[in-house]
Amino acid sequence: MTPAAAAAQNRDALLQRARELDAADPLAACRDHFIGADTDLAYLDGNSLGRPLKRTVTDISSFIQDSWGGRLIRGWDEHWLELPQAIGDQLGRAVLGAAAGQTIIADSTTVVLYKLIRAAVAAIADPARTEIVLDTENFPTDRYLVEGIAREEGLTLRWIHTDPSAGVTVEQVRAATGPATAVVVLSQIAYRSGFLADLPGITAAVHAAGALVVWDLCHSAGSVEIALDAAEVDFAAGCTYKYLNGGPGSPAFAYVNARHLPGLQQPIWGWMGRKDAFEMGPGYEAADGIRGFLSGTPAVFGMLAMRGTLDLLEEVGMAAVREKSRLLTAFAVELHDAWLAPAGVELATPREPELRGSHITVDHPAFREMTAALWAADVIPDFRAPQGLRIGLSPLSTSFTEVHRGVAAIRERLDAGHSGQPPEGSFRQD
Repeated sequence: MTPAAAAAQNRDALLQRARELDAADPLAACRDHFIGADTDLAYLDGNSLGRPLKRTVTDISSFIQDSWGGRLIRGWDEHWLELPQAIGDQLGRAVLGAAAGQTIIADSTTVVLYKLIRAAVAAIADPARTEIVLDTENFPTDRYLVEGIAREEGLTLRWIHTDPSAGVTVEQVRAATGPATAVVVLSQIAYRSGFLADLPGITAAVHAAGALVVWDLCHSAGSVEIALDAAEVDFAAGCTYKYLNGGPGSPAFAYVNARHLPGLQQPIWGWMGRKDAFEMGPGYEAADGIRGFLSGTPAVFGMLAMRGTLDLLEEVGMAAVREKSRLLTAFAVELHDAWLAPAGVELATPREPELRGSHITVDHPAFREMTAALWAADVIPDFRAPQGLRIGLSPLSTSFTEVHRGVAAIRERLDAGHSGQPPEGSFRQD
């Protein structure tokens, strides 16, 4: 068999495998709930911004017409004020493994993380604990926040130097923590490599050192199984516009373990976090429980879209979502090995399915220039400097043939001289 014939046979086999995986997928019907999922566009960026649900159009239209338009300001007293905690409780129940009363929807991820880290630092009573531990590959916001807080509070940063193609391990945390550690700030999934950290093991290691941990769940909430209460996590934050499909700029969430809530204070005092918000009186006394982590007026519009996804996640269960995530990323790695590795592309994500979340990263010098051409051709991954292409696979809305179509387009452009037009005779067969 000639090399060309062997390549064609390999393409046909992988396409057939994609179709078989779709046929066997118990979550395949979920894809029908999403706008645009029935087009030929290959959306490989669900880890940055999820597709909207079809029901969101009805939900928002109904809110404008009936709730906002019909009830006007009465809506605040009737149910809007309760939405941050009501949706927070559903998020905790469906996704985070958190009992009621510990999760609330508020602010942006940056603001929520600031509140949680400052509250965690304040909760450490030992003046000898002067260090905040973080890693060099954490998302920029997390690093910048911790640097700023360290400057505000006169604390010292202790950096864990992380392999960009992997992530933080239990052993590294044990080595970096000790009697001087106050707080550790980490992401459960590394935004660049997709590495899935051992959240229970690291949390236990931080507690063994006498410190508190703040987890960033932006790339894990809605894509992997999480058990915050069981792991005795102290604090956690995350966004809702990735795997929770809340839409651009939808508000973040804050989780505070119930054991910390009594007496805990967050640093941004606003009227909505006051015990009696509408008294409008002098002085500030925080509301009881997780509601005390509110500051300003809740972003009601921003909370509406995620409700459909939370309902869907409660229906199918996070175990099924995680299994689909494993299969999707495994298929993406299989396509990388067959099509991209021979073209000089390197996998920058762990090969073991249990060590990665729901995206993989592949590296090649051509990817910076190529990304715009892929987007113009309705193939949408995202680029992360210096040369990484992230392939993000949202389990509820991504099909295996969609992954096949997208990775085939990447190979076409590599064959065509990086960012040029695909060669005659498309590499894709679907």
